[in-house]
Amino acid sequence: MNKIKYVMYATLAIALLSVASFAQAGGAADNESTVNAAKAIGGGIGFGLVAGLAAIGQGLVGSRAAEGAARNPGATSNIQTLMIIALALIESLVLFALLIVFVKL
Repeated sequence: MNKIKYVMYATLAIALLSVASFAQAGGAADNESTVNAAKAIGGGIGFGLVAGLAAIGQGLVGSRAAEGAARNPGATSNIQTLMIIALALIESLVLFALLIVFVKL
């Protein structure tokens, strides 16, 4: 509970500090290179999150499949088939995210 409170306070502080950036005078945000840089940073962060979370998901699928095969050796072929399908679906989501990054940039 204590960690959640710290995360919430940090999120609130970041949200309040970002308000000052919208108060800048001039057309600094309208600069084409600034917009392109923000797109690149956003795409990189977004794809990094997708790839990292997909890696965690694939690790969980693999570990649960190994655990299931260890508990029931007779169902190993069925478990392996389901694991391969799940890994392919997770990887396809990462490839779709990569496609979106390329389209947006």
